[in-house]
Amino acid sequence: MNFDYSAEQLMLRKTVRDFTDKEIMPYIGEWDAKGYFNKELLKKLAHLGLMGVCIPEKYGGSGMDYNALAIVCEELERGDTAFRTAVSVHTGLNSMSILQWGTEEQKQKYLIPQAKGDKIGAFGLTEPGAGSDVASLQSTAKKEGEYYVLNGQKTWISLCDTADHFLVFAYTDKSKKHHGISAFIVERTMDGFTSKATKGKLGIRAGNTGELFFDQVKVPKENLVGKEGEGFKIAMAALDNGRFTVAAGACGQIMACLEASTEYCHERETFGKEIGRHQLVQQMIAKMEAGLQMSRLLVYRAGELKNKGVRNTRETSLAKWQACDFANQSADDAVQIHGAYGYSNEYPVERYLRNSKAPVIYEGTREIHTIMQAEYALGYRKDKPLNKMLPAWEG
Repeated sequence: MNFDYSAEQLMLRKTVRDFTDKEIMPYIGEWDAKGYFNKELLKKLAHLGLMGVCIPEKYGGSGMDYNALAIVCEELERGDTAFRTAVSVHTGLNSMSILQWGTEEQKQKYLIPQAKGDKIGAFGLTEPGAGSDVASLQSTAKKEGEYYVLNGQKTWISLCDTADHFLVFAYTDKSKKHHGISAFIVERTMDGFTSKATKGKLGIRAGNTGELFFDQVKVPKENLVGKEGEGFKIAMAALDNGRFTVAAGACGQIMACLEASTEYCHERETFGKEIGRHQLVQQMIAKMEAGLQMSRLLVYRAGELKNKGVRNTRETSLAKWQACDFANQSADDAVQIHGAYGYSNEYPVERYLRNSKAPVIYEGTREIHTIMQAEYALGYRKDKPLNKMLPAWEG
């Protein structure tokens, strides 16, 4: 097993870090305070080829491997969770799903402009009464001639007011329970579609999150992704990709907490010495370092399985669970190290703590992943190869 970064990956990390230092870090405090999502940054990311970093070149992407996507997410979240979330949703949940499950016509029409960053994609699964329990969806899609008529509501949707295309899940046959869920590509311009941003969030305030509403939306039958009834499988495969990017982003947040805390440890003195000389402070710093290194290993392990085209539900679940927990703990410790100053927005660590809570909840709560890992260990859960896996990386 090779633990070295390639020259291409090192250059990619530097590119994204430079972008974050220049385009996000100086302004993120103000954007977070105002609840402002700077969508112009998505155009700049597209200019750097980062909105389709792991999408094959023939479909408009940069053709890099899946761990390159992890590096992008890690470095963006070092700046702020909002911008990693945008890439997670656009690339991990939407574009990679179309790459895996879409028809050639869908790839030409939707994937190519998304990979280039000319269009933005999002993901519509969660509903007011359906989060971890996906089978509780209430949205429906009824086949009528050349269209499916879509009705329903989605909530906690990232890029709700920004995306051009949405991968939306609805029942086409509720009698079949989760086997009756189907997936559709919905365009913002379709009649009957509306969206509304959510205000008052604890964290990720610089991101665009909200609700989607579908009132008799006529979706062409050509926009059905996969077959009728394959929506649940498509959603679970999408979550394998989304969770991978969330885990990678959590590494970036741990890194941000570590950087802020070590800097403060050298600045602040108590009892005649730098606070970094106190062993209980060192213990918190050591936990951050250990969390960062362990999380990266779990993320890159899952990434290598993706590179080989091997199903990675178990490995990605473990990476997402552990990395997000480490990030949440690192942010809490960072505030503690900063003391009273950590409780104000004079330092970024209070934002890290607020931002760190959401990833512990979305794309599978901590509790869901705990159950999954126990069931794998006990032999109650076993994964079968999907009939459509992500293409193995050809680099």
